[in-house]
Amino acid sequence: MTPNTLKYNDQIRIISPSGVINPDYIVGAKKMLASWGLQPSEGHYARAEYGRFAGTHNQRVADVQQALDDPAVKAILCSRGGYGLAPIIDKLDFSGFQKSPKWLIGFSDISILHNAITNLGIASIHGVMSKYFTELPPEAEQLQLIKDILFGRLPTYTLPPQPLNRAGQATGKLIGGNISVLLGLRGSKFDMQLQNNILFLEDVGEKPYQIDRMMQSLRLSGALAQLSGLVVGQFSETSEDPLMNRSIVEIIYDAVSEYDYPVCFDFPAGHVDYNLPLVLGTLVHLNVTSDGATLGY
Repeated sequence: MTPNTLKYNDQIRIISPSGVINPDYIVGAKKMLASWGLQPSEGHYARAEYGRFAGTHNQRVADVQQALDDPAVKAILCSRGGYGLAPIIDKLDFSGFQKSPKWLIGFSDISILHNAITNLGIASIHGVMSKYFTELPPEAEQLQLIKDILFGRLPTYTLPPQPLNRAGQATGKLIGGNISVLLGLRGSKFDMQLQNNILFLEDVGEKPYQIDRMMQSLRLSGALAQLSGLVVGQFSETSEDPLMNRSIVEIIYDAVSEYDYPVCFDFPAGHVDYNLPLVLGTLVHLNVTSDGATLGY
């Protein structure tokens, strides 16, 4: 299910379900959203600070729950990721949200919310958050594509060829996000639903052997065998390790080498400035050839 298209003057709520946020970024995001013709509001505790968290567990639960349930709120922008959703995700009630879905935007730790929503059969937007809404120019593609999605225009991406891409075509629900965050959900009711779906993965600050460990965990559990396709985003703020005898891209390629579904590397999404939005939880078509790849809805 895709949430309703936004209309002029609709309210969009900024919440901070994870890490503490510089309040200037909330101010900047509200200015950008207002320029789109929306009415930005913010959660009561969006600017709160409780150690590394944006408020206590109970405060963050209250803000997320209120945003999910308030019929006047038509979309939700998470202010940032960081860490904080794992301790509270099972305290949230999605029954009202399920009856009246709304768009949710974010990435990184927000992968937990995305996956919970995806498991309900509802689409959400893996995309930039308040820092980028504040610092990027209004015409930035990362922002304009989110605006397009909110107002009913889904993107089609065309990507250049990559040496390790594996050709093929696949259709499936696009799932995923930050690999280390998602692995923290394994075995829980918020675990990824992998069968015949297309998995998107990205991460930040993980060493190559840690990325290998995570990919092998997915392989050994049988998770990778269930997929219909794989989209590999950006693995940023890390360095190649010559002792691994393989690059990070080759580590991921080797982990899926025994399967025959299409694999697309170097999708521009993740913890990077050029972080293009992906609509998770809905069907996508992935076509990989020697000339490049397309991903469309």
